[in-house]
Amino acid sequence: MSNFFAMISRMKYIDRWGLMNNTKTENISEHSLEVAILSHALVSIANTRCGCELDADRAAVIGLFHDAGEIITGDMPTPVKYFNPEIRNAYKAVEKVAENKLIEMLPDDLRGLYRPLISDVDPALIPYVKAADKLSALIKCIEEVRMGNNEFLKAKAATEEAIDAMDLPALKIFKDEYLPAYYLTLDELG
Repeated sequence: MSNFFAMISRMKYIDRWGLMNNTKTENISEHSLEVAILSHALVSIANTRCGCELDADRAAVIGLFHDAGEIITGDMPTPVKYFNPEIRNAYKAVEKVAENKLIEMLPDDLRGLYRPLISDVDPALIPYVKAADKLSALIKCIEEVRMGNNEFLKAKAATEEAIDAMDLPALKIFKDEYLPAYYLTLDELG
């Protein structure tokens, strides 16, 4: 018997933004779906417009699993996670242990298939998944601020700054061409 998939299904019980007053809670399952969609979009843009030859489908699957370790560790708030280098490095080590624990829940014949999706990710795809993760955070901030929740104003500004600092042409294209639509109402989108 393998517990891996039952454990993965528990992503829906881990809420994000734990220190923030949210108008709508978001769990890592919802977040991971959005990161998967955005990872696929960013790599597709990079391939189509920037001359890259990367696997958009693989990026999407990596996006699905990018926070899987948080099933074991929980979601550590960004201000805590990045408070100083010692905490950041310690948390990265804890994340690696959690990822390996999840992989060990798989039977031997599947571990090699899932390890590169969870732990030993293709370095060429990491920047796109990280960018998608930041975009997802920014989208959450945009949604909260649009609902009148000023608690997210500072997080929104910090996330925009982090995105602007990323040197990823596909991310700039997404930000310029697709991100403005996240400020629209449903009627405006239609």
